[in-house]
Order: sequence, then C-alpha cells, then structure tokens
Amino acid sequence: MASFNKLKNVLMLVFDSILYGAGVAGHCQVTVTQPPTQKTDSSMNSVSLSCTFSASGCPSSSLEILWFRYLTNTHQDLCTPECTDHQKYKVHSTKNSTLLEIKDLTVHDSAVYVCGIAFLDSDSPLSKQTGDGTVLTVTEKQHSNGKLISMIIASSSLFLYSSAVLTSFVVYKLKPKLLKKCGKDQTTENCKINSGRKVFQAIAQELQKKRYVRHCQQPDDLEDDTVYQNR
Repeated sequence: MASFNKLKNVLMLVFDSILYGAGVAGHCQVTVTQPPTQKTDSSMNSVSLSCTFSASGCPSSSLEILWFRYLTNTHQDLCTPECTDHQKYKVHSTKNSTLLEIKDLTVHDSAVYVCGIAFLDSDSPLSKQTGDGTVLTVTEKQHSNGKLISMIIASSSLFLYSSAVLTSFVVYKLKPKLLKKCGKDQTTENCKINSGRKVFQAIAQELQKKRYVRHCQQPDDLEDDTVYQNR
C-alpha cells in the first residue's frame, strides 16, 4: 500500500507534465471513485473497468480522462488520453463515468488500473485527481475440469435413474408370475415372503448383468493411472 501511495504521487507529477499549460484560476474540485477489485477468466474475450467521478466548479469543456496501469514499482501510460495500443485498450466515456475496455485477456493483464480525471482550464490543485485503482485479477481458463465434473455428474444421475426404472420394471413384470408359482398349499404370508425373495434375486441378477455389460463396453485403453505395472 505504501508503494502504491508513492505511485499516486508520481502519477500526479505525470499529470502535471502531460497536462501542463496556463490554467484559469478557479475552485474546480474533482472526486474519483473506482471499485477496489475485479476478477475474471481469461476465456472471456474482454473486460471493462469502471470509474466514476464528480466535479464542482469545473469547466466541462476541458475534461481529460487518463488511464494508467500499475505494475511492481512502476507504471505504464495506457491512455493519456490517446491509447498506446488501440487494439488492446479502448476508453468509453459518459458525463460522469468512464470505462476502460481491455481486449484479448491473458493472465498477464492482472495489475492495478488507475483512472485519472483532469480539467485543463483550471489551475486548482484539486482539478486533477486519480482514483485508488482497481486490482484486476485474470485467472487461467478452467473449461476442461468443468466439463469433466459435468460429465461425471450426468453419468451418475443417468445410472441412478436407469437403475430405478429397471427395478420398477422387474418388480412389475415378475411379481404376478412369482405369486402364481407359490401354489395353493402355501400360506399367504409365506407366499409373499418367497415372492419378495425371488423378486429381489431377479433384480440383483439384472443389475449385475447390466454392470457386466457396461464394464465390457469400456475401451481397452482406459487404465487406472494409479496402477503401476512391474516390468
């Protein structure tokens, strides 16, 4: 934080050098506000950093908007006011706000971005101000892990659903036949117990058969990465 405060003092000196000129005496006062942090993923094509400001007693015709980037113990002039790289950076401004659009994001775009507001026709010391900066964090793409997790969840849900449907189907189809096989000599209670056992056995056999088929259909080249073979 101390190094960043020193940077702000340097930026004010940069303001004086960039915007040096004869000013008109006045009571122009500027306040600049930026969100402290912003996070995004490098898979995004672009990101926009916001900056809002208010001004009192300032000639609006002389408004100048500047953007800087703060790296370790140094700063870069991005748009002062013209952008150094028009393909990478673009500034969108309204009456009391501005956006810095950063295109073709990579993790190397992670930095502190500082917005500066200045009114050229005023020599008031408060007519040139910078925000506290927005810390932009750009993370790596994470599409492969997300897809793998989604596939695992979908496969598990499909297996549970198919197992439930198979169980219901087997019970519906086999129960009447098994009840008929009980015979007239057996009591109703014993008949229900024997039928339940046979239904359970039939369901277990069907599920075991299905697992065996699913196992046999897996590709031969899929091996457990945790298994090591002695050669």
